[in-house]
Amino acid sequence: MYKTLGIILIVLGLFGLAWGGFTYKTTEKVVDIGPIHATREKTHNVPLPPIAGAAALIGGIVLLVVAKKS
Repeated sequence: MYKTLGIILIVLGLFGLAWGGFTYKTTEKVVDIGPIHATREKTHNVPLPPIAGAAALIGGIVLLVVAKKS
């Protein structure tokens, strides 16, 4: 179990360090008056601090070492 969790943390840590976050888009209604509809696409940014990526990477490596010793 530690080995699997360690690999997941390493992958997430590398993703966080390489990309620094992710974006996604939502569509929201602006006007809805009878037959007239207007929507707007909004982009949301979710930043991932580099320290979180580094912590996940180090935690994953530690879990792999602990799993190897067990």
